[in-house]
Amino acid sequence: MFEQTRQGAVHVVTGDDPITSSFVEKLSETLEECTGPGLPRVVIDLSSVPLLDSHGLELLLSASENCSRRGGALHVAGANPLCHDILRITGVGERVGEFDDVSQAVRSFLQ
Repeated sequence: MFEQTRQGAVHVVTGDDPITSSFVEKLSETLEECTGPGLPRVVIDLSSVPLLDSHGLELLLSASENCSRRGGALHVAGANPLCHDILRITGVGERVGEFDDVSQAVRSFLQ
């Protein structure tokens, strides 16, 4: 299950389901809540996410592009070693902005 909270002007999405074809729709719905009116600033906390697959990577890229088109950004934070390797090898982590933890990712919006 994925849910969103706010840290100031930044939406933080957390969850413990894998971001795979089975769960990508649930995450997509949560991300839609974060990208309503205004400047979309979103951090996805991956610290409890066990796995990403190609469907999840596509969702991250699509959501990031959607945020960018509206002047905002989407970042990921706290990936476990497996998810970090997937993000690094595919280049998705570099494209969306990967951070060690949520606080770093949230602070990145202040710069």
